[in-house]
Amino acid sequence: MSARREWLLLLTTLLLFAPGCTQVLELTVQPRAVLTANPVSIQEGEMVGFDARDSDAVEGVISEFRWNFGDGSTQTTISGYTSHLYEDNGIFIVELVVMNDQGGEDSTTVTVKVNGAPLLNLSIPDEVRAGDIALLDASDSTDPEGVPLAYVWDLDTNTDSDGDGNAANDVDATAQKVYLDTNQSTTISGLLTIDDGQGGITSEPFIIDVLTRKYQVTWQTKELTWEWNDYLEQGEVWQSSMFPGDGTRIMSYHALLELDNDLPPADNFTLELKMIDDGYSKSNATEPGNITQNDPIKAELSDDDINPAGVSEEYEADSEQELLERLLGMNDADAGQGEWICYVVADQTEPDPAIPIPGTDLDTGNNWTLSLTVTVQIPVLKEIAYDQS
Repeated sequence: MSARREWLLLLTTLLLFAPGCTQVLELTVQPRAVLTANPVSIQEGEMVGFDARDSDAVEGVISEFRWNFGDGSTQTTISGYTSHLYEDNGIFIVELVVMNDQGGEDSTTVTVKVNGAPLLNLSIPDEVRAGDIALLDASDSTDPEGVPLAYVWDLDTNTDSDGDGNAANDVDATAQKVYLDTNQSTTISGLLTIDDGQGGITSEPFIIDVLTRKYQVTWQTKELTWEWNDYLEQGEVWQSSMFPGDGTRIMSYHALLELDNDLPPADNFTLELKMIDDGYSKSNATEPGNITQNDPIKAELSDDDINPAGVSEEYEADSEQELLERLLGMNDADAGQGEWICYVVADQTEPDPAIPIPGTDLDTGNNWTLSLTVTVQIPVLKEIAYDQS
């Protein structure tokens, strides 16, 4: 028997048999409670392990451990170890009461800090059309502990912009608000992550559907005209280039070359027109007019069926420019879009006069006038709203 037990037994005997003592003395030995927590700082939704196995019954054995986790949850165990899940943030005082089989008890406490995850509040537009600037706003995000938040935007989780092999961890922006340019219809998949710097991290993926715009297209018919005049001697060639198809659809053209009336016989000129990008070439020689009616010597070129007429209807496109390029570049409707070149060739300007004058050349060249009229259609675009029904 230990010395402590012997002393307690002696003290009890003396008290029991002391003169005048008529009641039994109740002597309860209190246990000693010891408690540790691991870890003492966590994120909400994590668990903490509590260890009271170093507690001492002092007398007898420990009969139970009563746990109060500070968040309204309690537990009673016969084992000195348990764990608890903290779903909410805050600072919690955990109390342990240790009971021994002698009826004694002791208590102790430990403090657990549970960090709250940031509350992410992301606002994105309900509708985005190609060419719009989309505002992505996370400025209403908060932290339960009130600490400043860090923002990391990956604005395209399908593209590895930093080249590290992971397309979903790029840092494309770090502000609370991001203004995102859109230039074409597509689906943008992104990810926003906010960090409180204390281990609390919250992420939210987002998807933005960038839609096409809608246009009503009508066609305006217009005539483009050019006029030139010059003087050519035999064997000379004149040329000039133009681009009547810029921003238009070519429908038809008419070219007229007229020579000044001169001494007979008639001069011989050639009028030629080429559309370089199309491999198109057309030419015609001058013909004498009716002298009695003072008709000029002339050559004409024309084509009335270069492209089909435009149809007025509704189209979807990312932008006006994209739609214009599509309308003017349609297969079988884009003839004449490139460079045009007109040529005037003086084949013969020195015929012998009917009554030759020795030593005199009465007809060394000729003045001429050329007119070109090109009929075009110009697309007129008007953006219209989508039917929301």
